[in-house]
Amino acid sequence: MKEMGIVVLVSNTSWYLYNFRRGTIVALRGAGYRVVALAPLDKYSRYLVEELGIAHEPLPMEGKGTRLLGEGRSLLALFSLLRRLKPTLVFNFTVKANIYSGLACRALGIPYANNVSGLGTAFLHDSWLYRRVRSLYGVANRGARRVFFQNREDHALFLSHGLLRDTPTTVLPGSGMDTTRFTFSPLPDSVPFTFVMIARLLGDKGVREFVQAAGEVRVAHPNSRFLLIGPHGASNCTAISEAEVQRWQSAGVVEVLGEQGDVRPFIEKSHVLVLPSYREGMPRTVLEAAAMGRPAIVSDVPGCRQAVVAGRTGWLCEVKCADSLALCMKTCIAMPQEELQAAGKAARARIEEEFDERIVVEAALDCLHGGRSLDGEVTSDLR
Repeated sequence: MKEMGIVVLVSNTSWYLYNFRRGTIVALRGAGYRVVALAPLDKYSRYLVEELGIAHEPLPMEGKGTRLLGEGRSLLALFSLLRRLKPTLVFNFTVKANIYSGLACRALGIPYANNVSGLGTAFLHDSWLYRRVRSLYGVANRGARRVFFQNREDHALFLSHGLLRDTPTTVLPGSGMDTTRFTFSPLPDSVPFTFVMIARLLGDKGVREFVQAAGEVRVAHPNSRFLLIGPHGASNCTAISEAEVQRWQSAGVVEVLGEQGDVRPFIEKSHVLVLPSYREGMPRTVLEAAAMGRPAIVSDVPGCRQAVVAGRTGWLCEVKCADSLALCMKTCIAMPQEELQAAGKAARARIEEEFDERIVVEAALDCLHGGRSLDGEVTSDLR
């Protein structure tokens, strides 16, 4: 097949591209494009090359870095790599990639698209630095061929902050779900009742609220289990210290299992997924659990509340409130098995109807080919 050109994907981790953009990568290769990933080296970098058959170029970028020297190094590296590769289009993912790669592409005259998969720390906290970050985000977005969002509330926020102007936008159902990989499974018949949280160990993900709520629930239901899965030492200013994680492990309330290459076995052995995050784009772990027939308890914030239909495929708790989360957990434990199973089946059906990966892949290809068929369209009822 004749090579159609080069498409570059930029992210602050290779992990993100491998786990969340696999379907898009496969589709781009199938359409005849050479795909190059620009991301920091991690253990998933080799999977991009060996399993997905794309090129990988190491990118010096630290998620929580704010020192001018390091940030300037990231921007210059992107500028140099993109000038050498001369791609047909660049897809940027995660906040720093959207800003830095967007600015580099704009300076070089390379077409690009930004993907807002969540607002990140720059929107959850306010300071002189974060206000400057948001300003640069607007400059990067206004030069993009398209900006993709994962919920309407993020889209509305960017509009209200003047971070888009007349840039074409599309709201998509997250990064899409591969329903053949995440297949439905019935709820476990055996006790104990098991909750699972899958997230990077960050304060902004609500990890502390999960641990505190688990302690409250264990008082009334001492046999219940609480699994905490996610990488330590995440590059983020709200990352939870190793010492704090060790204290949780010593207390024995939650089972801290660290990062897992395949989360499906842990979802399968659980009854309910929990994500008390402070804000999300469209939380992938909630969608993965739903695809496997697991309802979720999530915080009532943008992104999370769009990931469930409250009372039908999951439940909402107050943000930053461990007591509210614990009450939801206790309600789930007391719920008849048939009612919980019905919520899981409804969650799976919604994934099939609204979150199929093909929607996201087709939008990427449409953008690549210069189409405007998705202008202003919201592809599902993501409120």
